Amino acid sequence: MKVLGIETSCDECSAAVVEDGEKILSNIILTQIPFHAQWNGVVPEIASRKHVEWIYGVAKDAIEKAGLKVSDIDAAAVTSRPGLLGSLLVGLCFAKAFSWARNIPYIAVDHMLAHLYAPMLGDIQKPKYPFLGLLVSGGHTIICKADAFDDITVLGTTIDDAAGEAFDKVSKYYNFGYPGGAAIDKMARNGDSGAFNFPLPSLHKGGFTTGADGRNIQCHRYDVSYSGLKNAVINQLEIFKIKKGPHSNEDIAASFQKAAVDTLLRALLNAAEDTALTTVVAGGGVAANSYLRAKLSEQSHLRCIFPPLDLCGDNAAMVAGIGYHYLARGERSPLNEAASARVSGFKKRYP
Repeated sequence: MKVLGIETSCDECSAAVVEDGEKILSNIILTQIPFHAQWNGVVPEIASRKHVEWIYGVAKDAIEKAGLKVSDIDAAAVTSRPGLLGSLLVGLCFAKAFSWARNIPYIAVDHMLAHLYAPMLGDIQKPKYPFLGLLVSGGHTIICKADAFDDITVLGTTIDDAAGEAFDKVSKYYNFGYPGGAAIDKMARNGDSGAFNFPLPSLHKGGFTTGADGRNIQCHRYDVSYSGLKNAVINQLEIFKIKKGPHSNEDIAASFQKAAVDTLLRALLNAAEDTALTTVVAGGGVAANSYLRAKLSEQSHLRCIFPPLDLCGDNAAMVAGIGYHYLARGERSPLNEAASARVSGFKKRYP
């Protein structure tokens, strides 16, 4: 089955053709970075308008690059949640129109589940379920147990900012560049990560809850927080300075990145210990971070699987890939399917 995937959840306009949920025949991604760079962040109105301008051409290019005709496409898959509502609607409406005109089925999928599926694409040894999922992006930070491609149990999330959001805000404040995650990752390679000793969050409120094995588990043991770290880096920099003498922007980037990744790893390793799961599958834009990849590779007791760098960010191949599995078991989305900016359970309150 050849599935046309459509992804417009934020500022990447992407279309792809994937065969039988694994073989990528094409994956076209148009970035809007030049249109948002002057604001150091995505402007929703600009993003949705660019999707309207680009979506037809991107889909056409994806089909042609796959060496196919429109009549060769068997079904469509599209992101319908979560994301920027205006952007989501562009892709969803296009997929509906394409499937209706061709009289073929389409399926609306969850963007974050698609990110978790991204490492399954291509010729790799597929991890067996269950495994731990690590979903880290500009809008979400999720640690979950995955029992199937569409069945996850959220163990931990952020209680405030997502990891990628913190990278972007720190980068914006210091004018490091846009997108912030890539800019900080690059700068950190030439910085001293010990120049500042930024604090890790202390999430002790809320007492204890009962784990799956009957043990008492501290509430928020798998959760993360980035608001305090962001505030320390931006407003309290000198308080946490360790390095004597002058510091560089590269030192700030390296120290912040270390604290941000260590925060994430602490929660993830807690989840691995408590669930006894030894396979971790990562997805999302922050999964491209070189320090995160290096630190996880040091965990010899874990098998860590990352998507290729070009599949870490938003892309339609992951949407087409996961969409195939829904379609293969006979699921279809109706033409009145709605888009949703949020998904319940992907963020927690504190305590």
